[in-house]
Amino acid sequence: MTSVAPVILLAAEKESAEVTDWAARVGWVVGLGLFVALVYWLMREGWKWRGTLQSDLPELPAAPDEPGPAKLSMSGRYHGSTTAGQWLDRIVAHGLGTRSRVELTLTDAGLDVVRPGAADFFVPVAALREARLDKGIAGKVLTEGGLLVVTWAHGDKLIDSGFRSDHAAEHNEWVDTLNDMINKTETEGAR
Repeated sequence: MTSVAPVILLAAEKESAEVTDWAARVGWVVGLGLFVALVYWLMREGWKWRGTLQSDLPELPAAPDEPGPAKLSMSGRYHGSTTAGQWLDRIVAHGLGTRSRVELTLTDAGLDVVRPGAADFFVPVAALREARLDKGIAGKVLTEGGLLVVTWAHGDKLIDSGFRSDHAAEHNEWVDTLNDMINKTETEGAR
């Protein structure tokens, strides 16, 4: 009977639970929201500043009216462009830093990059320098060989652009075909 007595005494107490300090809680939530907004704003300003620093990059070429028949086509993701050989030095000028879906088409005229929701561009065959498989670009890291990286010249700058096909088995064919086109163009130019 004595073990029931403490329970009865607790139930008899008329003390209520401590009331939440709503002013402090709201203050913390507002402060956290302002901090997140500040970080977002700083990131956006950094992105715009990088674009300003890269403003000397010429406008991206548009696809010709008659590019010719497609040698290869691929749908997948565009992961960004960087300065060639520097996989973290993202290029944001002219929308090259925007990740998006992509439709790639390779013709005798060059590489047509169509990006829904972002700026399309065209890489003339004379501007193509190399194609390879890699594992990372612009801060995006994938499995070894999971990324098709195309190096091309634009103005006086060499650019690496990274693409990932919806069907990764296509990557090897793209590398072989692009490098054959590049070698053929260099051989014809040397004559």
